[in-house]
Amino acid sequence: MLITFTGAMASAALLGLSAGLSPGPLLTLVITETLRKDSREGIKVALSPLLTDVPIIVVTVLVLSRLTDHMRLIGVISLLGGFFTAYLGYESLMFKGADPAVQAAVPSRSLRRGVVANLLNPSPYLFWLSIGAPLILDTWRVAPAAAVAFLLVFYGLLVGAKIFIAVAVGKSRHFLNSGHYVLAIRCLGLALLIFAGYFFRNAWAQLAGA
Repeated sequence: MLITFTGAMASAALLGLSAGLSPGPLLTLVITETLRKDSREGIKVALSPLLTDVPIIVVTVLVLSRLTDHMRLIGVISLLGGFFTAYLGYESLMFKGADPAVQAAVPSRSLRRGVVANLLNPSPYLFWLSIGAPLILDTWRVAPAAAVAFLLVFYGLLVGAKIFIAVAVGKSRHFLNSGHYVLAIRCLGLALLIFAGYFFRNAWAQLAGA
């Protein structure tokens, strides 16, 4: 089932914002560096996915592109993508705020540590294997330019959201517990649960047609 250009951009925006704003190892590092030093150090960490994710994307897209005739396997991957997206959505819906004091207790240091933290974090690998690469391949079939636009929107919002948090935390340490931040995370969680349905529908179509 091919995704439309508009659908691809909406998916990129939703997934990019969710990945950028939701708590995790990299965001913890962004906050820690900001609290220990300043916003500029947090921004350096926020940029680390631009360095670490390229080989992950290339490998997962190449692997999945060679499996296009194996509908049952692609269906299983789509099913895993649905469950992973639903899990991310559930986590976001349960979010109640973050304690800056707890975040600051995690030792870290700038861009190099951001790169290491992201490489050792399983989430990017799971995301690109089960969610990102299938979407890239679907979008590529619509138009190669659409796939490039997907990546630009996704990483623009992912990195941009983390930069925003670094700046916000640098100005006010209470931002992580603000009602606006909690509400944004929960709204993204609801959208992710709805988006998981896209993967479940794809999985059903691929498994039924295998």
